[in-house]
Amino acid sequence: MFAAATRSFVEEVDVGGSLIPVSSPNDGVSALTVVVKRKRLWFWQKPKYTPTDFKLNDLLTGNPPIKPDVSESDFIKYTGTYGDKIQGNVDASFSPLQASVALEGNDSSKLQASFGGLRKEEVDMQKLLHDCKDRILDMSHCLILQAKDKPRRAFGIVKERIVTAQPCSVVEEVQQGGQCGAGLSLCGPSTPKVFLKDNASLLKDSNVTMEIPVHTPVAFALTELEIRHDGRFELCLMSDTKGGFEVDGLHQTKAVGVTGAPANDQLRQELEALGQHFHLLAALPVGTRSSLLQQLTKVLEDRRALSSLQSVLDQVCLDESTSLRDLPASESHEQTVHSILELLEPSGPAGQRAPALAALHLIVSAMDEMTDECLALLRTCCSSAALHTLELLVRHLAGEGEMPPSGGDEDVYERAERLFAAANVSLKRGGGALRVEVKQQPGQLPLVLCIAIRGLASLAR
Repeated sequence: MFAAATRSFVEEVDVGGSLIPVSSPNDGVSALTVVVKRKRLWFWQKPKYTPTDFKLNDLLTGNPPIKPDVSESDFIKYTGTYGDKIQGNVDASFSPLQASVALEGNDSSKLQASFGGLRKEEVDMQKLLHDCKDRILDMSHCLILQAKDKPRRAFGIVKERIVTAQPCSVVEEVQQGGQCGAGLSLCGPSTPKVFLKDNASLLKDSNVTMEIPVHTPVAFALTELEIRHDGRFELCLMSDTKGGFEVDGLHQTKAVGVTGAPANDQLRQELEALGQHFHLLAALPVGTRSSLLQQLTKVLEDRRALSSLQSVLDQVCLDESTSLRDLPASESHEQTVHSILELLEPSGPAGQRAPALAALHLIVSAMDEMTDECLALLRTCCSSAALHTLELLVRHLAGEGEMPPSGGDEDVYERAERLFAAANVSLKRGGGALRVEVKQQPGQLPLVLCIAIRGLASLAR
């Protein structure tokens, strides 16, 4: 709830910038707090940041301790309200048994973050650069020893943070409702008439308010450290300069994939390189694919469940010694996450895990990188017909197939237009033709959307 509010805040006020949302009000980030940055498997994934209990002075050898100069200024006043509403109904009848089923459901959710006036705290980087000159890190410190032996880890120190200037609140309202009616009549020459009717309804409401005290961090920015094997280090002052550890020479681990903004040709290259994952999903048994699609559609309703699933898949796919049964998900999402994992859990040893698990990791990682708006729109397009149309649009965008005709289901194309627009892709219709093109400076959203669509469409075949 707090994490969703801060993530939405950063997406609104600093899209593509340096601010990192704080995931918990318990994260006590302050000036020069050491944060561990973990680079992800796929280049288009945002890194994960874990604040530690240490500050830069705790890792330095010798004296004197560094005393940063921190300036404060008013930032902005912020109140944001986010939500979506989904309604649907299904009516079906069958003969000659004359069975009928009617389903109706509606979900709505609203998240309101009233942060009020916010303050910005910034470290004087000129003075910090001077104070760090000729200083040396204690390479025997337990935090450094634990981080440098793991791949794709880097250190950063907090140089800026956004904090609340007054008590404020985050409010989440969720309403779920549904009705089910069923009727069945059996008629035959030698059987009596039987009529069974069942009606059920479900209504679930929740309203949670979180009071946020003054001086609570909601976002922060880092400067990364490039650390040499002898403990000397440099501050990475340029945004395109990344930190890391030097061990017998500069240690660099590149993420998988083609770097750079995904223009049409790069989309084609990436989707071609990932094609085997989509084929693996499409080759699963029909029942498994159907269950996976149903469960993933359910996960799309809750960002926290999606992030929980992604974290568990990270541990499983990057550490082959880990057992699925030994990985508890967060308590509120445990049932959903484990029901998905059990569908693909192999019976053999960990080293022979089904490649389909890696394919699922790819799809879930892509969805986890999407904005809340994209996820909400994608959730409305998870029928087989809609996914088929979306896949045709993706193939055309990547130069792999013909453009589908524009005279199809009007509702599907309207939803597709909104979905692609949310991912910085333009879908235009005119003169009986469709045109799909990537907008200027789209970031990674077009690519992750294409991966998610191709993956879900593979399950829907």
